[in-house]
Amino acid sequence: MFSEIRLLSIDFDGTLVSRVNEPVLDDHCMKLIRDLQKDGVLFAINTGRSVDLLESGLADFSFPMRPNFILTSERDVFRPGQNGEPWEAFGDWNQRCAREHAELLTSASSVIAEVIDFVNRKTEARVIYEPEGPAGVVASSDEEMDRVTRFIDETRTKQPKFNYQRNTVYLRFCHADYHKGAALGELSRLIDIPRENIFAAGDHHNDISMLDGQYAQFPACPANAIPEVKNAVRAAGGYIAQTNHGAGVYEALHHFTKS
Repeated sequence: MFSEIRLLSIDFDGTLVSRVNEPVLDDHCMKLIRDLQKDGVLFAINTGRSVDLLESGLADFSFPMRPNFILTSERDVFRPGQNGEPWEAFGDWNQRCAREHAELLTSASSVIAEVIDFVNRKTEARVIYEPEGPAGVVASSDEEMDRVTRFIDETRTKQPKFNYQRNTVYLRFCHADYHKGAALGELSRLIDIPRENIFAAGDHHNDISMLDGQYAQFPACPANAIPEVKNAVRAAGGYIAQTNHGAGVYEALHHFTKS
């Protein structure tokens, strides 16, 4: 089945990288991805990190190969740079995404204000601000973030395009049309590789959009994935590994390539 899988879309923290156990990177997983790349399979890291933070992570963990593409901040699409830069925007997706996010901050300002008021008055969480305005929330626990997301889910019915991406106690405000799955779909379109030839793996809430079967025929998750991710992968006919982090990615890849 090597020939069937032509593109890998894999989350970084918690999936390829273990921050709680040693080794940080699984040697078998790294070797298999490298071998697949040599056979012409394209490898994309699909992460909530920014470009700079991902580059720092690749260096910090001595990542043994370069991805062919990176999908960052749960929405942007980059390819290797052509003029000495490590990465450049692929097509006009990032530009459209930035424009629609900026417009959303204005059109959903009343909803965002309600969320900020709830966070400040009813929780110990704090709102994150960027130069463009409020960007997200950091909670003090998973349980508190559950409360925040329940409030947002109730409030956003007045502005359905206002949404969020969640990873543990961190939450980023976003446009409902831009997420890891949509970014993978755009990359798929740009490089002309259909979902039937795509493998995707992730472990947390913000990965579900690329694991529900819409964008990848072969969804998977490591054993450390949260229950919601496992449910999505199971419903899509994917593979739930019995091992954690990179070892789980290796297990899933081995399953699909040997089936």
